Amino acid sequence: MLRQSLNLKLSQKLSPQQIQLMKLIQLPTLAFEQRLAEELNENPALEAGQEEEDYAKDEFENEDYDDYEEEDRDDPISDDLEIDQYLSDDIPDYKTKSNNYSDDDEQRESPLAAAVTFHQDLLNQLSTFLLTDQEREIAEFLVGSVDDTGYIRRSLTDIVDDMAFTQGIYTDEKTVERVLHVVQSLEPAGVGARDLQECLLLQLRAKTPTESVSIALDIIEKNFERFTKKQYDKLQERLLISNQQLRDAIHEIEKLNPKPGGNFAGNTRPTENVVPDFSIRINEGDLELSLNGRNAPTLHVSRDYQDMLQTYKESKDKTVQRDAVQFIKQKLDSAKWFIDAIKQRQETLMVTMTAIMQYQEEYFLTGDETRLRPMILKDIAERTGLDVSTISRVASSKYVETPYGTKLIKEFFSEAMKNDQGEDVSTLEIKKILQDIIDEEDKSNPLNDDALADMLKERGYPIARRTVAKYRDLLEIPSGRMRRKI
Repeated sequence: MLRQSLNLKLSQKLSPQQIQLMKLIQLPTLAFEQRLAEELNENPALEAGQEEEDYAKDEFENEDYDDYEEEDRDDPISDDLEIDQYLSDDIPDYKTKSNNYSDDDEQRESPLAAAVTFHQDLLNQLSTFLLTDQEREIAEFLVGSVDDTGYIRRSLTDIVDDMAFTQGIYTDEKTVERVLHVVQSLEPAGVGARDLQECLLLQLRAKTPTESVSIALDIIEKNFERFTKKQYDKLQERLLISNQQLRDAIHEIEKLNPKPGGNFAGNTRPTENVVPDFSIRINEGDLELSLNGRNAPTLHVSRDYQDMLQTYKESKDKTVQRDAVQFIKQKLDSAKWFIDAIKQRQETLMVTMTAIMQYQEEYFLTGDETRLRPMILKDIAERTGLDVSTISRVASSKYVETPYGTKLIKEFFSEAMKNDQGEDVSTLEIKKILQDIIDEEDKSNPLNDDALADMLKERGYPIARRTVAKYRDLLEIPSGRMRRKI
């Protein structure tokens, strides 16, 4: 049975302006500059730079519009437009200029050299080989299949089929394998390998033959699994070699490059530069926080657009200009809102980072990571009066330049754990101590997770073995057996 009823309830929804503000707050410096450029390009009523000071402050303020307003009182669009509010000369309310920053503050750019790409270099090397037309086409296709690390991660069957369907090159796996050997003879050594084992073998075969290289070839070619599991005792028994011979062979393997294409000098892959959003300095024992000047642009509402509205106000026939006036009104609204949003963004960033700096004052003064206090988003939200989601947006993608390096702000947040004295300590502190213990261990007999847990307990941090394993994984440290060195 269908029924109709009225249901009254209260709900809160973010306005489009609030949503846009949240997005602006989340943007790091480089992304913010791009967003600013887009807005300047899309909205002609928004202008960058300092407005000319010699412009007449209010050249119309002495004029009398009483007669004009009386005549136009019945105009149906007069009440909607409210032109006077767009003719205000109260420019400072819509500016974000700060005297702490210069116009060219931190505008330095790192020049990037134009060089031959990795794949182009391989193709250039191919031109030195005597190949038939079909072999050259196959070789060029194989070079095109090499990824940025130097590997061909496709089976020969797939390559043969792909060449037939996409290039009209009909061949067989035997021919492709023969041409692949040509590609694998190119520099850097190891390029064109299909897996790590083949990559290491190609590099070892390119070396000058020595006893250590010969043993290393036997290890990689016939005992690769034992080597990856670091079963050194079994390797010595199987190869009938001494401890020193095994050590020398492993040293040869450790010098090989597992990603021969990754370090190519002419590789022109995009370079990402981290631009710090904040800077913290120590001045006579006190911390000083500043916002990157690129986050504080000087903007103002276009005087030309305000003059357009003034011209409309003087006009007697406004019906003809209705669409134009509505367009101008919309652009002025958008410009004023965007400038206010940037100003609010600056205030939010500074308030949040100031609270974080004060909360972690001991760390910023000393640089000792063990001085980092347990800190969660709620702690900063309570200090600033902002929402937890706002703090998260600021911390997730912003960097701060400190005397100890440029840090991602979210790295200063951590959970709390109890030490043996019942005090709250940061999990970052425990990770730092765990890292120090592992760095100081005997690599010929590395500590397992149980031993690491016992050592942490001796230092006043009673945590379980599984927690040690979790922190070790977060620090990207392998297990004890995989850390073993002969």
